[in-house]
Parts: sequence; structure tokens; C-alpha cells
Amino acid sequence: MRRLLKLAIAAALTLLPATATFAQTEITWWDFLSGGDGVRMKALIQKFNDTHPDIKINATTLEWGVPFYTKVQTAAAVGQQPDIMTYHISRYPLAVPTGILRPFTADELAAAGIKKENYVDAAWNSATTDGKTYGIPFDVHSIILYYNKDILKQAGLLGDDGLPKGLDGLDNFNAVLGKLKALGKVQYPLSINSDQGASIWRIFYTLVAQQGAKFMDGKDIMPGDASLKALDTITNWVKTGYSPQLISYEASIALFTSGKAAMHINGVWEVPTMVDLEKKGQLGFQWGAIEIPNLMGKQATWVDSHSFAIPNSTVKPISEEKVKTVLEVIRWMNENSISWASAGHIPAYKPVTESADFKNMQPNAVYSKLADTAVYDPISPLAGVAGPVYEAAQNFIIPAINGQLDPKDAIDQMREELQSQQ
Repeated sequence: MRRLLKLAIAAALTLLPATATFAQTEITWWDFLSGGDGVRMKALIQKFNDTHPDIKINATTLEWGVPFYTKVQTAAAVGQQPDIMTYHISRYPLAVPTGILRPFTADELAAAGIKKENYVDAAWNSATTDGKTYGIPFDVHSIILYYNKDILKQAGLLGDDGLPKGLDGLDNFNAVLGKLKALGKVQYPLSINSDQGASIWRIFYTLVAQQGAKFMDGKDIMPGDASLKALDTITNWVKTGYSPQLISYEASIALFTSGKAAMHINGVWEVPTMVDLEKKGQLGFQWGAIEIPNLMGKQATWVDSHSFAIPNSTVKPISEEKVKTVLEVIRWMNENSISWASAGHIPAYKPVTESADFKNMQPNAVYSKLADTAVYDPISPLAGVAGPVYEAAQNFIIPAINGQLDPKDAIDQMREELQSQQ
């Protein structure tokens, strides 16, 4: 009996190291990523879990926009927040004052091997307030100009390098639109989503920034005449028939992919749409994409970034050990973000964008330089994804570009509406 007991104890002891080896730290993850972004992120999470037996990410995808951010705030208030979440950097000015984001200390970042110099400056700086880093950028995503190489070549607007020529400067750009319309090969020279505030805000804000102007300067909203010039520019495209009136997001893409529009302004996130259609032989033409041309005097483009952050909870704060694990996850995600780039995004982690794999990724490598002149939304609780500025664009900019409201009246009313919310 004693011999059997000794053997049993010995057997149990031999199992202890193996059991300890496979002990897991479970990380609760929330994101808002759907479509191609969601597919790619799920693949990254699966790869991380497969290669890290000591860590398990339990991921949940929630509804994009206001519902996501509201749920995070509610969950943190009762101590049921995730350990890590995706967060738009444009929302940081809304989030930081409410205390919803837990900042990372310099020691925590150093221990994890996360260095500021490895990240796109504009992205890192936008995630930092008063010297505190509230999140780690994952990408830079922006609007870009998609173009039909076949049509532009017929119009004499394509260089030997396959890139459009003669687009810089508003007069030149409008002349190109006129030439494409006169060619008679397309229904519209330029397709834009003209019924959605979010899409138009990105174009409008880009044109404001290209004038070297600010949308907000302290308490002043849309000072000077830069905003009116930007709105007049877009309104003119629709009024002259260069761009469609009151057309939905999906229809604006279809105009381009069907060959009925020579160019198309949209986010980098539609690159996979073009790639997939091309692979299936359903596009019917050669295409490319470049950063938005310098139309107003200064190279600049609206951008935002997905980032990783930790929700702050005074009820149930995250442990120091969990923070270390979360930072290990973040570091790994950025180091392996080349697959995320296939969704059209520009990785915020410089060693990836400087790699041979990324430089061979087209057209991403062509437009990636926009990260150097990136302009994030104004630093204000009024701005950011699904914020009041987006709603104001829907209520005032959209009617103006579609001929339902005088552009000057639209700017005045938009200014008044936003000032009332300060």
C-alpha cells in the first residue's frame, strides 16, 4: 500500500511542471472590426493564440461607432471592462478628459520594448496628451484617390510610371475632370459618396488642411474662409456633373468598379475590394491608388488610426501583470502587422512599412507617404469618429453639396451648431 502511495505521489509530482507550463493568462479583448478588417484581425488573434500557449485572447466584436464607445464607458464604470480594446485615435480628445483610458507609464513601455521612434510620429503624438501615452497606434488609415489607368491613359493623363499626371493644383485638377468628362468614356470623372456626412467630412477636412488652415482654433470654429473654399470646391464638382448627386457609399464604389467613373475618393479600406475584383477578373480595367493630390497649396490628408488601449476602471483596475501581458500582445500585433496592411491600411510600426514585403505591396507602398503629412481630426471633444462634427457634416455639408443649401449658409449654420455644443 505504501509503495503504491509513493508511486502515486511521485507521478503527481512529475505532472506539476507540465501543468505549470500550460497555465494560461486569459486576456479579454473587444474590437469593432467587421468585414475585411474583422477577418484579418481574427486571423492575427488566432495566430497569436497558436504561438503563445501561455496566453489566450478571448475576443469579442461589438458594433462600430457610438455603441462601442458607450459600452466601453458603461462597462468600465461597473468594473466589467475588457483588458484591451481597439480605439480610434480621433476619439482620444473625447476619451481622455473622461478618464476612460488608462495611460501607459514609460517604464511599462520600456519593459515591453515599445519605443516611440518605431512608430509614425503623427500617430504616436496623437495618442499622447500632456506627456502621457494613452494608447499604441496600429495603423494609419486615410482617404486616397483610386483611378482607372485605362481611362486616364486614353485621356493622356497617365505617366510612364503608371501614375496620374497633372492633378496637383485645383485649377489643374478641375481641368482634368473636364477633360475626362469631354472624353465621353465615363458617366462621371470623379465618384464620391455624396449622401454620407462621414465620407464628405474626410474630403472637406482634407481640403481645409491643404490650405494650411485650422477647422478649429481655440474656441473659434471654422475661422477665416478656408472652410467655405473647401465646401465650394466639392459643391462645384457635383454642380458641374463631375461627381454624382446624393449617391450612397455602395453606389459610389460601384460607379468606379463598373468603369462608369474614372476616379474615386474613398478610404484605404476599399483596397481589398479592388484587389478581390481584379483577382476574380470582375474589374475590367487596370487600377491604381495615390494619396489625395495637393489641390489647395499644401500636401495634407485627413487620417485616423486604429490603436490599442486599456480601459480605465476605478472599480476594478487592471493588474500590473495583466498590463505586461497586454503590452506583449500589442507589441506582437504591431510586429506582425504586414497582414493588416493587406486591408489597405498603412502600419503605424515603421519596421513593417520599411520592410521589403511592404515595399512590394501595391498600391499601398505608393500612397504610404501620406503618413508624413497626415492631419488628424481637431483635438476637441466635438471631433472624432461618430462625434458632433460628423453629425454636423451630415446636417449641413451634405445639403450644400447637393444644391439644397447655400454653401455660405451651411458654414454659418454648422459653426453656430458646433459652438452651441462647446
